[in-house]
Order: sequence, then structure tokens, then C-alpha cells
Amino acid sequence: MQSRLQNEYFQQIYEHIQDGIIIMKESREIIMMNPAAQHLTDWENGDFVPYCSYCMTRKKEQGEPTCYLIANNEVPSFLSEMPTYHGRKIDVEMSTAAIYANENTGETEYLLVLRDQETFKKAQEAAINKKMIRALIEAKESEHKRLAQELHDGVGQSLFSVSVAMQAIESFVQDNAQLNEYISEVRVELQKVMKDINAYSHQLRPHSLDQLGLEPTIQATIDAIKKNRPDLDIQLTTRGLDRCDPAVEINLYRITQEALHNIIKYAKATQVHIHIKKDNTHIYMTIQDNGVGFEREKVQNAGLGLKHMEERVDQLGGTCTIMSKLGQGTCIDIVIPRWRPQHD
Repeated sequence: MQSRLQNEYFQQIYEHIQDGIIIMKESREIIMMNPAAQHLTDWENGDFVPYCSYCMTRKKEQGEPTCYLIANNEVPSFLSEMPTYHGRKIDVEMSTAAIYANENTGETEYLLVLRDQETFKKAQEAAINKKMIRALIEAKESEHKRLAQELHDGVGQSLFSVSVAMQAIESFVQDNAQLNEYISEVRVELQKVMKDINAYSHQLRPHSLDQLGLEPTIQATIDAIKKNRPDLDIQLTTRGLDRCDPAVEINLYRITQEALHNIIKYAKATQVHIHIKKDNTHIYMTIQDNGVGFEREKVQNAGLGLKHMEERVDQLGGTCTIMSKLGQGTCIDIVIPRWRPQHD
């Protein structure tokens, strides 16, 4: 009974393991192979395993087998290129082991294991790309924070000092109507510049995000939009939302900012509902509008913004689902785990 179960387990492993497993004769004729090996190489039982690129070009001692692994039993594995049935070459990690000597023919049979390195390389490249995107996002947000601070504390305070100085000047020129009129005009322009500076600073990095958190910052953005778009009903509801990791707060805020920008510019919506929920394991965000909707593959500028949303969510280890139908609005559904910073 136990022997039968072991055989069944081994058969399951043989069938489903991702490494290619090949049993071949000393002549390199394939006796049997698992599905992974067949998928990787397109070889069939009865075919002959070709020599890899390294074995075909390496220098050999007289009488030494062409196969490097067979000639050097102490080598557990090595990397090379293996020709496949269709002539292309694949990067693989290979290992061999003598497993059976046929008593009738005296021929040794070998186990050949092939591990696909192309998949491994693609996974490495994807991981590197992800790190690069995260580094770019973090650098961008850090620069935004620095510029916002400089605008608010540097330029903003300097303009305020100029405004105070102008008040002092006005007190000395009360009898000069023409000069007073000019100073009043300058004061109006100065107030406009100070207002613009505050707006630019807020767009770069809202101070309330660091001081108060995500909910008050999103609400302040909504209130600012309503002043210019009173026809657009934007509702924010939250559940269990307190302070989050700064990386979570800034990314969710940027996603909300991008979504509202797209809604105002493209959606022609009259209602928007933003809901954020936080529990012991995850943070959930939904942004839904009743606008005209879109077909993802046909959008251009908005499509780039959606891509940026997905990249930000991916950096937090979450999922971002964007659903839209023409005439039925758009729903952005985001789920991220309770987040801790990743250390490389």
C-alpha cells in the first residue's frame, strides 16, 4: 500500500514539476520525458538529445566524453544553451546522473534535468523593473515634497513679507492718491501670486497629508473642486480609516487625484463616490462615477493615467481593477494589504 502511494506521489511530481526530466541512453536516445521537458524542447521519445553549445565548442581530452556533465561527475550542474527541436536555443541549467546500467547491453542510462533559465531571467527583469519604478516614484514624491516645502516656507513666506512691507509703505503715502492706487493694484496682483503659490504647493504635496492624513486631504481636494464644479456631486465615505504608512497615503492620494482629474476632463459625470475602508488585513478603495465610460484600448491620455494608477498599486503589493462600459460610468477598485515598507 505504501509503495503504491509513493509511486503515485512520484508520478504526480514527475507530471507537474516545472523542471524538464529526461531519461536517456548513453547514446543520448530519449527513453522517456515528462511534460515540462517536452514543452521546453519539443523533443519526443526516440529523439536524440543534442549536445549543448558549451559541449560542442569546449576543448576535450582524448577519449573524454563530449558531454561535460558526464565527463565530470563531480559537477552538480552548469548553465549553457541547448538546441531545441525547431533549431532555436534556450538558456538552461543542466544536471545529469547515471541511474541504471542495462545488464544485457552494458549501456548506462542517465537522468537529465533541464531548468529553464529564460523564465528565471524574465522574472529577474520584472523584479528589477519593479524596483526601478518604485525608486522613480519615491524620488518623484521626495522631490515634490521638497519643492512644496520650498514654495510654502520659502517663496510663500517671502511674498508674505513683501505684503507686510507694502502695508508699512501705504501708511507713509496716505496723501498720494495716485501712488495709493498703484500700491493697491500691486497688492491685488501679490495676493493672486500668493494664492497661486499655495495652489502649486498643494498640488505638489498637500501639507495636510503629512499633518492630518489621507481622509482630510482628499476631502480638502473635493471641497476645492466643488468651488469650480458645483454641478459635480462628489461624496467621500470611510470606514476604519486612521493614519496609514506615508507611502500608502501618498499613493492613494495620487490615485484619487488622477481619477478625479480624469472624471472632470473626460467622464461628463454628475456623481462620484469615493469609499475607503481599512480593516486588520487590507485597505480597500473604490472610486465610482456615473459618467460616459470608455473603452480602455481606445483611450490615450487617460489611459496613461490609469497605467500610473496600476503601477502605484503594484508597488504597494495590491491589485487595481478598472471597470468601465460606454454609457455606464467607471469603477476603480483597489485592494492593498496592510503595508510595510519593502527593504531591498
